[in-house]
Amino acid sequence: MAKCFRVNIDACWPVAVSLSALLLFSVDVFSQPDRPKYFPKKTDFMATLPRKENVWIFILAGQSNMAGRGFVEPQDTMPNSRILTINAANQIIIAKEPLHFYEPNLTGLDCGHSFANRLLRNLNMEITILLLPVAVGGSSSNQWLGDSLHRNVRLMSNFKERVEATRDYGIIKGILWHQGESDADSRNVAGYQLRLEKIFNQFRTYCGNPYLPILIGELGSFSENQSQWNLINEAIHQYGATDKNSIVISTGDLKPKADKIHFNSEGQRSMGRRMAEEFLEFSKL
Repeated sequence: MAKCFRVNIDACWPVAVSLSALLLFSVDVFSQPDRPKYFPKKTDFMATLPRKENVWIFILAGQSNMAGRGFVEPQDTMPNSRILTINAANQIIIAKEPLHFYEPNLTGLDCGHSFANRLLRNLNMEITILLLPVAVGGSSSNQWLGDSLHRNVRLMSNFKERVEATRDYGIIKGILWHQGESDADSRNVAGYQLRLEKIFNQFRTYCGNPYLPILIGELGSFSENQSQWNLINEAIHQYGATDKNSIVISTGDLKPKADKIHFNSEGQRSMGRRMAEEFLEFSKL
């Protein structure tokens, strides 16, 4: 049986935001001082881990709607010893939202915890889920392919390093991906499908599984730039039609925050549940 112990944690450091992005973030960050109101005050470190074959690893990758911008509520921080994640030092901890730690002044609720909770309802009691957060807000597909240093994170290298750091703890079962807002313009929409293919090929190579399932969330239907977002969604579906190990997740009915860029809290939870249900169906579990 896995055991854990508690320690206090209060790590937080400033994140630089470009002037072009400042307006987009102002509604959610600077006018909402209660954003971290329900962030957990303690971290539960794992003293012992389940056997490797009983730990299923899922990687959360992409940009801000995967990194999480939803408002964290008490229900999102309820600990479950069968849902694990990592901290910045790659230590295994009990998962509580927010999971991502790269942008502490911006991060909020993502879809990971709801994904794991829904998945566990259909899994054997011996199975534990390890969520591996590697998403960074504002990152474009070209930046992922170029292994760019973005918001102090070397994107593809970080993906590889986190995979290597946790490989001995469990079996990588899938990737949850949400990205595309940064590519939604006339210059970058063209070629997005091909860039997705290259990114996912690289992910699968690092994970050692050319058939690794990838769950791809659509962009929302609430943008002030909806025509370009729709083109990204078309490219996502076109890619999905070519990759039998990818699953496109519908998000058209999910609601936004006031910025009309990010899913609200319930939207994040719904996306997580949908990803879990699609994975269960795909895997015939």
